[in-house]
Amino acid sequence: MTVPRDDIRAEALALGFDAVGFAPAELSAAARGNLATFLAEGRHGDMGWLAEKADRRGDPQVLWPEVRSVIVLGLNYGPAEDPFDFQARPETGNISVYARHRDYHDTVKKKLKALGRWMADRYDCGIKVFVDTAPVMEKPLAQRAGLGWQGKHTNLVSRDFGSWLFLGEVYTTLDLGEDATEIDHCGECRRCLDICPTKAFPAPYQLDARRCISYLTIEHKGAIPHDLRPLIGNRIYGCDDCLAVCPWNKFARPTEERDLQAREELTAPHLAQLAGLDDAAFRQLFSGSPIKRIGRDRFLRNVLIAIGNSGLPDLAATAIARLEDEAALVRGAAIWAASRLLPPGELQELAARYRRKEPSEDVQVEWAAALEDLGMGPKAAEG
Repeated sequence: MTVPRDDIRAEALALGFDAVGFAPAELSAAARGNLATFLAEGRHGDMGWLAEKADRRGDPQVLWPEVRSVIVLGLNYGPAEDPFDFQARPETGNISVYARHRDYHDTVKKKLKALGRWMADRYDCGIKVFVDTAPVMEKPLAQRAGLGWQGKHTNLVSRDFGSWLFLGEVYTTLDLGEDATEIDHCGECRRCLDICPTKAFPAPYQLDARRCISYLTIEHKGAIPHDLRPLIGNRIYGCDDCLAVCPWNKFARPTEERDLQAREELTAPHLAQLAGLDDAAFRQLFSGSPIKRIGRDRFLRNVLIAIGNSGLPDLAATAIARLEDEAALVRGAAIWAASRLLPPGELQELAARYRRKEPSEDVQVEWAAALEDLGMGPKAAEG
């Protein structure tokens, strides 16, 4: 049966997708090799699910043996605001552009399911739909389908939408052929590599997630390594620097998808207000947002790191208030924030007040490190 790709493309665009491409259900040996190297070197950090499902991630037909073609869909989430505005407002927290609105997984999957139902009814074919929570190497597939290319920051770059495309896939039993693979247009540019605050790119087209601010503030569950904390600045959920600096963004445009337009309260939230959130208030503020998934404690850890980086003594009281938080992860971050904003004598007084009753070994380590960093030495750190 000959299936007109133009009809599928037209239906996808009518559903609100901004880019559509077709690829065979296979990945190159190079893509599989890059994944294997990434995992073998431990660059995935705490993301064990990447290794656990590597076989399915590296081969679409292991994920679903009946698949013949992949339709790759892109949804523009280009911001209307300047992603770098946060740098001039240290009293606020910067939330990645992708998380300032409704959870994109819901928005993309709704459209994918609608396209899948339409195809199944019209062509009597098998269908499976995926967003990035499934073991799919979506960026190599998107390049194979002609939507863009994997830039030196390892994310997809589009000539039409810059670095601002959400991706989703429809796997199908139909043989739909393929669109022309997009070639790499990065040239000699290395702006995305040079701007990374934590130097998370060991080489062009390679990412060490363990140093990536998006990984540290979203995926990483424990305390953020001390040497990376000052480099995070006031980024409290994700980081857009490598995406936002891409010169191909000159062709990007703000999204027209209402669900992906920024909520005002998430564009420049005040750190002091965020630090006061209890679990119920956290859930209410981030209802329908991807931020809700990391939980209140991890989020406040990020907020307190930002407070410590703010250089604003007025925020010291906010950090001190969290020294008695129920979560050890939050208390530990509060110690670091306070140590960055208070005179040594005041920090030592706080240590004398709180250390003796601190039950967490991890938090005790934070106290010792904070005092030692201020030149008080191990004996002073013992309180």
